[in-house]
Amino acid sequence: MKTISSEVSAYIKTKPFLSIALSQDIINLTSLARQIQPEIEKSLRKPAKSGAIVMALKRISDTQEFITTHRIVRVLKNMGDITVRSSLVDYCFKISETLLPAQANFLNQIETSKNVFFTTSRGVGECNIIVSQELSSTIESVFINEVCLEKTHDLSAISIKLPTENVTIPGIYYFIFQRLSWEGVNINEVISTSNEFTILMDEDSVNIAFQVIKDLKNL
Repeated sequence: MKTISSEVSAYIKTKPFLSIALSQDIINLTSLARQIQPEIEKSLRKPAKSGAIVMALKRISDTQEFITTHRIVRVLKNMGDITVRSSLVDYCFKISETLLPAQANFLNQIETSKNVFFTTSRGVGECNIIVSQELSSTIESVFINEVCLEKTHDLSAISIKLPTENVTIPGIYYFIFQRLSWEGVNINEVISTSNEFTILMDEDSVNIAFQVIKDLKNL
């Protein structure tokens, strides 16, 4: 059954900037109620009093969800460096008994290489290795006996440093990825440590993704 409270909540969830403003208590609830009243009445298919909408907004702004949003925004404002890298290749290898020794061999070969990108993530059945395109020949030579499940060219990576408190606040990654999704950015892979994470995407999307992440610091 549709109620004023449920419809107001559903409406606000589709407006992320309203969510942030409500969490920071910087919106005149009476004015907002009058503005969204036609939408709420349309959804309910019956009249809705402005006062009832105000009360629904007040309850929403007091919920833990909005308190958490405010905490997330505070963390994002204190984001550190944002680093962009392009011309990357993503290799996905099947896990084997010889994969780790091959990785060790590869690391030895690139130990003195400068200005190259390398990162890896390991799952239960497969391991991804992302490198600068100039290291492709080395990868394919060292891992020649491994089973390559997939290889993706023309990728870019954005690495983001977060404040140390990010590990105690739920929803930060969701908050970022949600906004990237709204802008049509498809994420190929995510690699993270405690206070830093890297997202991998097609090179065509990197400019949009960078702007989205940069804008998060100004929420």
